[in-house]
Amino acid sequence: MRLAAAFVALLATVSPAAAQTAPPQGTAAATSQTQDNATLRAIPDGPGKPVAELQGLDKVTARTRRFVAPVGQSTNFGTLEIAVRDCLVNTPDAPPEAAAYLTIIDHKPGQPERKLFAGWMFASTPSLSALDDGVYDVRVLACTREQGSSPPSSR
Repeated sequence: MRLAAAFVALLATVSPAAAQTAPPQGTAAATSQTQDNATLRAIPDGPGKPVAELQGLDKVTARTRRFVAPVGQSTNFGTLEIAVRDCLVNTPDAPPEAAAYLTIIDHKPGQPERKLFAGWMFASTPSLSALDDGVYDVRVLACTREQGSSPPSSR
């Protein structure tokens, strides 16, 4: 509850245009952009590469799909190209939260590409800064490290 109040207070002081600005280069610089909420930090080090776990909804077919998008790379969902530029999580002593900086571009066939979204999305409050599109919904579920299959152990 305290975290939600901090987000509301943070958003009250930030204009909508400022909330959708690009994060500075580098994780430490991006973390400094969220200094008002000191509990957000980069994904802890560990095996695997950092990824954002996302959920997409195709409103035409009413199908949802969970997928991972590597930080620093682009992935596709339908005609959307989703680029994850940064992904932050809360410290262990704070309530669970994840925030990802996404850029979403629509590549509909026969039409010019169109940027639908660029900004931070929060897992706990998807409606706070949501993708506003007639065909697709995208939301952040978590920021984690991609865990590949591990080799069999030899005992």
